[in-house]
Amino acid sequence: MKFIELVRLLYLNDYVFHNQCVIPKIIYEDKDLAVIDKPAGLPVHAANKNSDTETVVSFLISRYPGIGKVGENAERPGIVHRLDKETSGIMVVAKNNETFYELKRQFQQRKVEKKYIALACGIFQKESGFIDTPLQKFGPKTRLASRLSDTTKAKNAYTEYKVVKFYNGYTLLEIRPKTGRQHQIRVHLASINHPIACDKLYGRKALKCPAGLNRHFLHATYLRFRLKSALMEFESELPPDLSEALKSLD
Repeated sequence: MKFIELVRLLYLNDYVFHNQCVIPKIIYEDKDLAVIDKPAGLPVHAANKNSDTETVVSFLISRYPGIGKVGENAERPGIVHRLDKETSGIMVVAKNNETFYELKRQFQQRKVEKKYIALACGIFQKESGFIDTPLQKFGPKTRLASRLSDTTKAKNAYTEYKVVKFYNGYTLLEIRPKTGRQHQIRVHLASINHPIACDKLYGRKALKCPAGLNRHFLHATYLRFRLKSALMEFESELPPDLSEALKSLD
């Protein structure tokens, strides 16, 4: 038995999903992939191999044991893209290696269309716009490359936004990220002085949060891609906590 296969089996034996309160919803599945609606508070994968935290990965392995052999990383089998722990919404995961590498290629080549709904602090002056400041990971955060002395590791990042509705002190946005950098939407909105509501990491000192909301207001609402010549598109409605937050602002 190869070493990597042994590692995968060890992880497979360790992953059992117990928390039914944060179980992802299956939006669609077939023999090649599954599309899930990830709840807020559930990380995609564990921070380290010794963690016993419930994750999207532990849910997937408990439901699809064969997925443990899919992909390039035993700790993230089947995962072709990620959402932050407190971000809710649509994710697609691969059930076999052929699908894994095809979806990975499409994400890398920016052929997957993604949409998010975000509530940003402040009132936008423009109905739509584009943010293209390069980003660079810096410790636990992602920073604007222009604010760092060493920008050799900076990566291009592109985010489109469109105003959906204005609230008192907030703007509801439809976001279309063209790249998939870590924390991209959150950093880009903070960079134009409109951080996402309730964002504890990038909201700076003047943290604004609608009544009753306990996590940043960001939801992955739409995903579209092609697989085996078939166009596949999926949508996810706002979860109750975000819907209630908007009602509190009306």
